[in-house]
Amino acid sequence: MPRISPVLGSADAAVTAILDDIKARRGKVPNAMATLAQSSAAFNGYHAFSKALMRGRLTSRQREIVALVTAQANACQYCLSGHTQTAATVGLSSSEILNARAGKSGNALDNAIATFAVKVIQHKGLVDDADLAVAREAGVDDGLMVEVIANISLNTLTNYNNRLADTEIDFPAVQVEL
Repeated sequence: MPRISPVLGSADAAVTAILDDIKARRGKVPNAMATLAQSSAAFNGYHAFSKALMRGRLTSRQREIVALVTAQANACQYCLSGHTQTAATVGLSSSEILNARAGKSGNALDNAIATFAVKVIQHKGLVDDADLAVAREAGVDDGLMVEVIANISLNTLTNYNNRLADTEIDFPAVQVEL
């Protein structure tokens, strides 16, 4: 049983409209979104930030890699489960998903992004100059670095909220352990 319950039709009008749109597009409102909707400010902020990042330079595949790295680092089973399903829909194979969770990829740029994300998370943003140089050599310029950090931040919000709430997983469950 969740520690914080999902909102079931009692949200403010703006939140309700977004939840209705999610339901129309996906066929359901994921429990993570309905739980985050307990705070209209947090939910609306998350939604606006998410939409803004979708218009960034990271591809949907790269955003999912960052989401998987972040969920793995934060041991969020809900987010690992949801992002594993989403990653498959954007073209990551099962082995690529496992590699992403470990901060790796067979694609040079995706690998640099995943490795950089791991370094940011492990060192709480204090990435050393040598690691910055490696990322830059692989094509992760300053703008992409900032965008990776923004995606880590967005995913950390849902990771922490789902861990606190003990959100019921409504996707095929994925174990945190690799």
